[in-house]
Amino acid sequence: MKYKLLGRTGVQVSQLCFGTMSFGGDADEATSSEMFNAVRDAGINFFDTADQYNKGKSEEILGKLMRGSREDLVIATKTFNPTGTELNAKGNSRRHLTRALEASLKRLQTDRVEILYLHMHDPLVPVDEAMRALEDAVRAGKVLYPALSNWAAWQVQQALGVQEAHLWARIQAIQPMYNLVKRQAEVEILPMAAANGVSVFPYSPAAAGLLSGKYSGKSGQGRLVANKMYTARYGEEWAHEVADKFVAFCKQRGMHPVSAAVAWVGAHPAVTAPIIGARSVQQLQASLDSTKIEMSAALWNEMAALSRTPPPATDRLEEQKKG
Repeated sequence: MKYKLLGRTGVQVSQLCFGTMSFGGDADEATSSEMFNAVRDAGINFFDTADQYNKGKSEEILGKLMRGSREDLVIATKTFNPTGTELNAKGNSRRHLTRALEASLKRLQTDRVEILYLHMHDPLVPVDEAMRALEDAVRAGKVLYPALSNWAAWQVQQALGVQEAHLWARIQAIQPMYNLVKRQAEVEILPMAAANGVSVFPYSPAAAGLLSGKYSGKSGQGRLVANKMYTARYGEEWAHEVADKFVAFCKQRGMHPVSAAVAWVGAHPAVTAPIIGARSVQQLQASLDSTKIEMSAALWNEMAALSRTPPPATDRLEEQKKG
């Protein structure tokens, strides 16, 4: 396992981050414990969760599992999504963030988290108000590094501008969706992050299992079939065609498609660490094996050619073709 710097913090995190969305859901406590131990044995020191994952159970289980090793770990969680039925129990208001963070810390059994993401952009809350809420949490010592998830590049840049103008703690990490099928992040998000020294921790590197090959011909059982959100996200015919080509490519090269998919995301120069997840130790292994793949620039480009390259931000395709 290799380690990389988290933004400009000097903190080192493993080249893979383990996402605990399955804890308390698809994975019971015993299975969660097995996976936690497996990733720790592999050298992972970075864990990602959120207050909404399985209604807080993910944080609760992670909190139990990290007893005795808390000081060895980098922990990230998120706020934004509803934590109750009350009108204001959601969003990026200072009111919600402070209450949600306190609840997360209690479930995690810790006095602080290294990273707190605002899980989504909130159109009801001006960016300066949201950044002040994060700054308050930093000054209280409950959050070390502010972060943003699912924000557009211009929104992140706006947030950084506000923080720099007020000399507040700056955004150190972002969490976009990024995989061989969903490549929009390449257009502005990844270049923006690299220019600002912000770490990128992409989620869904295997496209919710689409790139594993188990949905070949739109068959199979899993999230892409059972969950309407994933069906909508990856349901287009071209996405399945890309997945089929990718799986065939990996078979020819003797690579597990999940290992290759994770390695491909992790090899982008702007990416610090892909977030991997699983429902069992057996399913987890392929993602862990991604560290064994030597992802050369040539191999990366061969895989990229299997999918659609998004147009440049200016949409001047003729110049891109020239280059």
